[in-house]
Amino acid sequence: MSSIISVKNLTKTYDNGFQALRNLSLEIEEGEILALLGPNGAGKTTLISAICGLLSVPENTITVGGFDVSADYRNSRSLIGLVPQEITIEPFETVKNAVSFSRGLFGKSRNNAYIIQLLKDLSLYDKRDDKNMTLSGDMKRRIMIAKALSHEPRILFLDEPTAGVDVELRKDMWEVVAKLRETGVTVILTTHYIEEAEEIADRVGVINKGELLLIEGKNELMQRMGSKNLTIELQSPASEIPSSLSHYNLTLSDDGLQLNYRYDVRAQKTGIVDLLSELKKASFRLRDLQTSQSSLEEIFVNLVRD
Repeated sequence: MSSIISVKNLTKTYDNGFQALRNLSLEIEEGEILALLGPNGAGKTTLISAICGLLSVPENTITVGGFDVSADYRNSRSLIGLVPQEITIEPFETVKNAVSFSRGLFGKSRNNAYIIQLLKDLSLYDKRDDKNMTLSGDMKRRIMIAKALSHEPRILFLDEPTAGVDVELRKDMWEVVAKLRETGVTVILTTHYIEEAEEIADRVGVINKGELLLIEGKNELMQRMGSKNLTIELQSPASEIPSSLSHYNLTLSDDGLQLNYRYDVRAQKTGIVDLLSELKKASFRLRDLQTSQSSLEEIFVNLVRD
């Protein structure tokens, strides 16, 4: 799979001296869904703005579809649909006209069938003749997404697209993203809902303090950095963990009815068999066993903390 976006050694320092990005390099593959995670102020929005040509950067630093965003802004920008965090739409325009106008700004010919289908996909069709200013915040967010997709871009940036919106919009949004993936559109999203990234992304990039800490396949990342937890339910409460089990990474619940054992998924031996044998020797009577794996959110929090 070839790269559709290439960022090389990007550094961005604002006039007040704040360095938002530090020597950041990134290759985004065509057709993938990439989730960019990072705390507030990490540099995610600055990176997106730079790729979209909204910030000045040196030539030969960022290319989109082979076009330099500095030397050939028009061609590079025509490939991109952007849904920013802020809602900026024409208050006195109707929904359909606003979306159609955005398509025209990119020099695309009229395609009424495409616009109508887009409005239907985002549950906007019934509001197509309403003025934007009469709609709720969730509906306005839907219009922003429709405007970004109006010119049929090959790349879609979603900067916190579902922050503060209802469950229905989040569901519609991810259904649209799933359809875009089928047509080969590249999707880059930032989100505070890390469970969404865990569900939909192919790769995950983590940014903190302007630096790209890692970018890796989601499944590979969770396998490499994740851990598993074995929950052991006891038939009767225990008052403490015996010293004979002190070399295991065990914790006892407050009610004494659960033992929790965390182990490395990469280790050749998990130690579970030995642990269960020693629990039997220590006269623990087990009721049930359950395993769970660390989530992408836990991995992200640990990375940023470290």
